[in-house]
Amino acid sequence: MTKIGLFFGTQTGNTEAIAEAIQAEFGGDGVVTLHDVADASPDDFIGYPCLIIGCPTWNIGELQSDWEGLYDELDEIDFSGKQVAYFGAGDQVGYADNFQDAMGILAEKITELGATTVGYWPTDGYDFSDSKAVHNGRFVGLALDEDNQPELTGDRIKAWVTQLKLAFGI
Repeated sequence: MTKIGLFFGTQTGNTEAIAEAIQAEFGGDGVVTLHDVADASPDDFIGYPCLIIGCPTWNIGELQSDWEGLYDELDEIDFSGKQVAYFGAGDQVGYADNFQDAMGILAEKITELGATTVGYWPTDGYDFSDSKAVHNGRFVGLALDEDNQPELTGDRIKAWVTQLKLAFGI
C-alpha cells in the first residue's frame, strides 16, 4: 500500500482533476492512491499514515454531497497519529463570504478526531471576505479557485506538494 491516501469528492470534475495533478506531482500512484469518496468507506482510511483530503465548497459554504454523506461516518475513524493535508476548490468572487468553507469544515472535524494538520497555505493572493478554512491567518490547506485563478493552480500545487513532501518525510 502507498504511504498517502488522497480522498476527494467532486461534483463537476474540478476536484478530481486537481487530485490527479497532486498525485502526478508526488510521482504517481506508487506514492499517492486516489479514492473518490462517493465509493469510499471509513475502512479505506485505515492503513495510511498520511492523508490528503480534497473537497470543493458547494452551494453556499456547504460540503460537496459525497463528503456530506460520509461526514458522520468519519467519527468511526481513529485519526490519531495521522498527518492530514487538505485542499479545496472554491469561487472567491461569487462566494467571497464562504470561500473554501468545506475545507475548513472537514479540517475541524478531522482534527477533533485526532489528526495533525499539515500543509497550511497563505491567504496572500486571494480576494475574499470570510472563510471557515482560515486559522491563525492561513488556510488550513491549499485553496484553489478554478473559476477565477486557474492559471495559478499548477504553480500552487507544485509549491504545496514540495511542502507536503517535507511534512510527510518523502
